[in-house]
Amino acid sequence: MPRPAHVDDEGSVLLLTLGYALLAIALVLVCVDATSLYLAQKRVDAAADAAALAGADGFTLTITDGEPLAALTNAGIRAQAEDILAVYDDTVLVAAGTDDGVSARVTVSTRWRPPVLSIFVPEGVALEATATSRTALR
Repeated sequence: MPRPAHVDDEGSVLLLTLGYALLAIALVLVCVDATSLYLAQKRVDAAADAAALAGADGFTLTITDGEPLAALTNAGIRAQAEDILAVYDDTVLVAAGTDDGVSARVTVSTRWRPPVLSIFVPEGVALEATATSRTALR
């Protein structure tokens, strides 16, 4: 069937192509920011794990009834965790301590900022991680 002469479709493909290109660019930018956020959370988790593991080594060894006893103290855990976290740039020690004298519990936090600014992603997100480690000498 022949097309009427007054219908003009020229340029409509160009508009669709530009629209899809803008959508693809926005999607790539959001994916880059989401990946960066995921990796930042993994770094905070690793920092909390390292600080808790070091804190579990901050025990005081005592001999009770001829038996060695390793007891954790809040001050020892905090000192060990601060030493480990000194390596990290912007990770802050929120809490470090023990409830039972055997387990070190450490909470750290940082602030994530997106590497690519876009209108779809917030300016920054506070990240926090908590890790627990038990001393091996109990």
